Amino acid sequence: MDKVTLITGGGRGIGAATALLAAQQGHAVAVNYHSNSLAADEVVRQIRAAGGTALAVQADVAHEDQVQALFARVDAKLGPLTALVNNAGVVDMPARVDQMDAARLRRIFNTNVVGSFLCAREAVRRMGTGHGGAGGAIVNVSSAAARLGAAHQYVDYAASKSAIDTFTLGLAREVAAEGIRVNAVRPGLIDTEIHASGGLPERVRDLAHTVPMQRAGTAQEVAQAIVWLLSDAASYTTASLLDVSGGR
Repeated sequence: MDKVTLITGGGRGIGAATALLAAQQGHAVAVNYHSNSLAADEVVRQIRAAGGTALAVQADVAHEDQVQALFARVDAKLGPLTALVNNAGVVDMPARVDQMDAARLRRIFNTNVVGSFLCAREAVRRMGTGHGGAGGAIVNVSSAAARLGAAHQYVDYAASKSAIDTFTLGLAREVAAEGIRVNAVRPGLIDTEIHASGGLPERVRDLAHTVPMQRAGTAQEVAQAIVWLLSDAASYTTASLLDVSGGR
């Protein structure tokens, strides 16, 4: 069966590294992006230059109609979906809980949680044997923040990722008999642009000493874990939360 993989938030960071690695391993890749078309197009260019198949598709996963259109485009351009990586996520500026307003909370949870639910729903409808599909795999990108709490920084983000952990466990058991494996990776301190978007551009440098391995991880290291979970090598692995955190 041809491997067709959709990666949300696939234009940068962990998503881009996962798209490039999956393509190297024979996946046709749909690179979803929210607003940075140049970054997504560059990932697609690199995949195609190496002889792979890729497509960039704009959609805000927080909006149900855009999620439906995203999956419909993948259906039409790449064929039957076999894997989903729920990677799209947002963080906000550091703040205590007593400083957070409802607009901030809705933004975080609509993208990180509701978006993941909507994308998983569409994937299950396509891949599940109960829906006439041939099975597949879903990997949700959580965070070590789900365990650590992210006090004084972004408890809302941490809470949204804790929700992803619970979602992963529940969905995995719900669809295990329908040929779909569902797992999550929980990256720790990873050197990507998300720290700058959250107002902490030096966070990796400042916190590297707190990691038992004494360094930050790379997007490529997280991608290796994600692509393994998508592969047949992980055929008996579901409802698992895989920490990629250097021991932190």
